[in-house]
Amino acid sequence: MILGGTTKKILKNLPKISDIAEKYDIPSREEMSKALESRIGKVLAEKFAGAVVAVCGLGGLGSNIAISLARSGVGKLILVDFDRVDMGNLNRQQYKVSQLGMEKPTALFENLREIAPYVEIEAHCTKLGEANFSSILSSAQVICEAFDVPEDKSKLANFVLENLRDKVLISSSGMAGIDSANKIKTRKIAENFYICGDGVSDVDIHGTLFAPRVMLCAAHQSHLTLQVIAGQVNLD
Repeated sequence: MILGGTTKKILKNLPKISDIAEKYDIPSREEMSKALESRIGKVLAEKFAGAVVAVCGLGGLGSNIAISLARSGVGKLILVDFDRVDMGNLNRQQYKVSQLGMEKPTALFENLREIAPYVEIEAHCTKLGEANFSSILSSAQVICEAFDVPEDKSKLANFVLENLRDKVLISSSGMAGIDSANKIKTRKIAENFYICGDGVSDVDIHGTLFAPRVMLCAAHQSHLTLQVIAGQVNLD
């Protein structure tokens, strides 16, 4: 189900598998499943296929997280963002020039349809807040926070830790600037709560965001998500 906006308007004209099949020779679900199993094994492929992950914010972190999880075979993604694609996004976010001006959930939906056509996607064009945290996130096993604004990060973290205690929250802090990529780390903060990043670099101070460093933080978040689903969390 594809929802958008606080008025619950349906996002229209989203691509279907049949639309993509008209342009490309799309492999069957079974063929794609077997190809994935050959790389990650049948046991993990089945675990990932049964998982639901929410990605909150679809910018430099969220768009990369979503694509990594879709490629890994996660069965359902809940994608949430209220913003549109602009030229300042193109240096680090998974969008194209042809998608400028599009709502990010719509644009990312399009791209994911060509990467992983059988993943189930629930896309919300809305701003997350206390009024809709539960209704949007309650079905997710893992929640990936990928916001820009510190206040939005803390609101989500506080809500999840207080009200959705069975969920695993994977947040982000510090990926700005051109400092060493090796400073990006994953830390366990509390039970079911992790933070990825260097913990200090702020875009308001550094003034720059580089694709490799942002994508590395997103990779930490998406890889930890897979570890959580697999039941194999290891931060060593």
